[in-house]
Amino acid sequence: MSSPAPLTDRIALSRHRARAANDPAVFLHEAARDEVQDRLMVVNKTFKSPAVVTAFPQVWDGFLPDARILPDDEVLALDEGAHDLVVHAMALHWANDPVGQLVQCRRALRADGLLLALCFGGQTLHELRSALGQAEIEITGGLSPRVLPMGEIRDLGGLLQRAGLALPVADSFTLTASYDSALHLMRDLRAMGETNALTARLRRPTRRAVLLRAAELYAEGFSDDSGRVTASFEIVTLTGWAPDASQQKPLRPGSAAQRLADALNVNETPLED
Repeated sequence: MSSPAPLTDRIALSRHRARAANDPAVFLHEAARDEVQDRLMVVNKTFKSPAVVTAFPQVWDGFLPDARILPDDEVLALDEGAHDLVVHAMALHWANDPVGQLVQCRRALRADGLLLALCFGGQTLHELRSALGQAEIEITGGLSPRVLPMGEIRDLGGLLQRAGLALPVADSFTLTASYDSALHLMRDLRAMGETNALTARLRRPTRRAVLLRAAELYAEGFSDDSGRVTASFEIVTLTGWAPDASQQKPLRPGSAAQRLADALNVNETPLED
């Protein structure tokens, strides 16, 4: 049996990013960088050998002293045990093997090293997905893959454990941007290098009627008080540590020294068998 086709066409993705590099829109990458900075400030540890995996190295240049900055290739150019911090920045959602990406980051970490992986979550561009889908069904009578299916936070958090990382945490925040129209949003996505790079995408230009109808539906359903349309970008942050003996560990079941009922000052009612 032949293996299924990969979700992402990496050649198309590279082409889109190269086109965007001429005049990139990187405000979401800058927001991710600021989030990393905030999180590192509360970590009681000095990182001396960081690495950053990113498609837009100019955003991270000079952010972490002596950081190694590398692209999000399917095989990451990371040496085993070479880093005490790895930041995987806004690229995991395009990975054909996201677990494999995290495993490679985990192997690159020294004991008690930190991984911060940021990517788009499942609520990203839900407005655009709705408008495009409805427009395409109305105009063509069918539906084609247009927007990358992004993982929900619970599923993304599970990847950390599968990658062998300790103390896993997944959380998210949502940024809302406004545009004159859905067509202006699509132009911004092009400048982000985030346009359709799905392997199963249509290989012909989208009909003008579909785009215009999508813009109408978008304006009808997702406009603010000023008449501009809004777009949601959910950024999920995955945090995990390379296992180390010094880290906190859960207590063995039945090892508690005090009863919860005593702490709460209530009577304990045994359950019937």
